[in-house]
Amino acid sequence: MLKTGEQYRDSLRDDREVFINGERVKSVPDHPAFKPIVDVRSRIYDMAHEDKFKDTMAYEKDGETFATAWQPPYTQDDWWAKKDWVEMVMKEIGGVVTRVGDETVGEMWSLADGKDILNEVDGQWASNIDNHIDNVLKNDIFHVSANTDPKGDRSKSPQDQDPDMLLHVVKETDAGIIVRGAKYETAAAYATQAFVKPTIANWGNAELSDYALGFICPMNAPGLKHICRNGFAGVKPKDDYPLSNGFDEVDTLLVFDNVLVPWENILFYRHTAAASFIRGTLHRYSAYMFTLRILHMADLMIGTALFNVKQTGLDKQQAVQEKLAQLACYREGINAHMTGAIATAQKSPGGFLMPNQSLLYTGRVLACSQLPAMMHLTRELCGGQICVTPDSPSFHSPDTKEWMEKFYNVNDNWQSDDRRKLLAFGRDLVNSDYAGHKVTFQLFAQSPPFAHLGAVYRNFDFNGPMEFVKKAAGLSDKVM
Repeated sequence: MLKTGEQYRDSLRDDREVFINGERVKSVPDHPAFKPIVDVRSRIYDMAHEDKFKDTMAYEKDGETFATAWQPPYTQDDWWAKKDWVEMVMKEIGGVVTRVGDETVGEMWSLADGKDILNEVDGQWASNIDNHIDNVLKNDIFHVSANTDPKGDRSKSPQDQDPDMLLHVVKETDAGIIVRGAKYETAAAYATQAFVKPTIANWGNAELSDYALGFICPMNAPGLKHICRNGFAGVKPKDDYPLSNGFDEVDTLLVFDNVLVPWENILFYRHTAAASFIRGTLHRYSAYMFTLRILHMADLMIGTALFNVKQTGLDKQQAVQEKLAQLACYREGINAHMTGAIATAQKSPGGFLMPNQSLLYTGRVLACSQLPAMMHLTRELCGGQICVTPDSPSFHSPDTKEWMEKFYNVNDNWQSDDRRKLLAFGRDLVNSDYAGHKVTFQLFAQSPPFAHLGAVYRNFDFNGPMEFVKKAAGLSDKVM
């Protein structure tokens, strides 16, 4: 079935334990910190039911309709459809959101690619994976991913400090396992369920570990507590901070206080080789959807910068055109990697069509590593006015309105109100608390830079360049 926005909102009124600013949240979809982003996710659900969007947002199979976001990819057309889905969503909501589910469901497909390893431990895990992939698809589930732990003192093993610093099993029962610990997760407070898995292989040479586990957890599970960071929404005026108030994806410390995980929800358990495989291949699909978000961030930066220079006539200057060209190269560099990754996609061990891993991961490194520089370039093109422009009431107050119009009217096309809106948007995009959070979030959502480069190292074909040099330099066959 395809959910509606209202069905999604109703599903969040399930007595989940959510706290923000030290207080228990009575209703997640109605709370000021969560309502804007819940409204965004609701809008995405509703789009699939509207004639204007439904051909892109959903597809039919065997007489049933499913969300394009959850469709396992078997062909290039499946991937182009997902690319179109992301573009349609971002343009309709008028901003960039990362955690809406399409970027994390791919981790389940990575699990399916590791069935052979998981079956070495217990054949039940493989069937559990298939069941949960099917469940997300058939029930239109907003599925997120809980990954990073508090970690504690990383010079010590988990067993040599408070064991709850890393999520672990404390007991087995007939019904399932009991887990304790904590994870960080964006969007957990307003999602349906999370795929919970280990962050790091901190179990030494042990073949089995209570810390090597992955499972599906409903976000209203008894004993699960959501302790959220303070949100950006509602803190500053909406007219002056449109992105902060519309698209804040609230992050959560998920505390597992003796939470029961039924056996049918366990996807791998205790076997460290299986956990290591999953960690190494986790983003082989999801990195595509994450990186597409940065492509659309680049579009927002280009549009904001270009409007700013055009309104004052600076777009005719060569130096300005060169900076705009740099932004365009950044955008098209990401686009080329993403397009090439699908055009040269490969069959995965689980039978899916997997983006070319070398192109995908190098594209991700380009997008993430250059993002701060491109944001600063956008600041330069916008100019210092994004940090000094008075707030919106000054443009409307009878005492100051005439002065704001005098100094912010540029020409017949650019009057003070439009110019104020553009400057406020630019400030929120690249210069606000929200903007800083968006950059730092990449270190969490997509893993840190060393992990990005590690993925490139494992997936780039170094043999080709070595064979080229071997022949060109006349090296013997003995060299390795």
